[in-house]
Amino acid sequence: MQKTIPISIALICILTVTGLSQTGPVYVSGIAVDRAALVGGENLMLNGAGVRTRAGFKTYVAALYLGKNVTSTADVLSLPGAKRLRIVMLRDMSSSDVGQTFTTAFNNNTASTNRSKLQPPMMGFTSAFQNVSVFKKGDVITLDWIPGVGLRTTLNNREIGSAIADDLFYRTVLSVWIGDRPAETALKTALLRGTAG
Repeated sequence: MQKTIPISIALICILTVTGLSQTGPVYVSGIAVDRAALVGGENLMLNGAGVRTRAGFKTYVAALYLGKNVTSTADVLSLPGAKRLRIVMLRDMSSSDVGQTFTTAFNNNTASTNRSKLQPPMMGFTSAFQNVSVFKKGDVITLDWIPGVGLRTTLNNREIGSAIADDLFYRTVLSVWIGDRPAETALKTALLRGTAG
């Protein structure tokens, strides 16, 4: 005689499998994106992830981690606590090309009244990459905001440059991806999805 599994046990099994599947990484263009990150002792959750494209080529995968899921730029920028933007390169790019693209997007999202104020931290930020001639496929860049420390930048888990303790500068850096004039609108939408799903 065939035994049947009680409905309650079957339901528990389904919920357990579903829960496990939701704790695994999200895959974006073949890149595994973790659903959580530990930054400055704070547990962050994946808010959204997407692909940056230029001239029809996929250049990198970006993922935004926050203390809670939000869906607007204003909410991201005003959210207290640690934050992380993680970038995984999908192709080789010269640092000058990356720098030029970043600088253009940064200026597009900087109020004219703030440009002179942000020049010193901008110089410190860009100087951290002076020894990098090429960003190679697979390179991982993280831009972490850590309260009490500032913006900490790493390349392949190695800190580069010094921390920049300027909240306005960090918010402007984030605006490169999620500001009014982002580097790419589709990527902004993906980063502001507000869910790890």
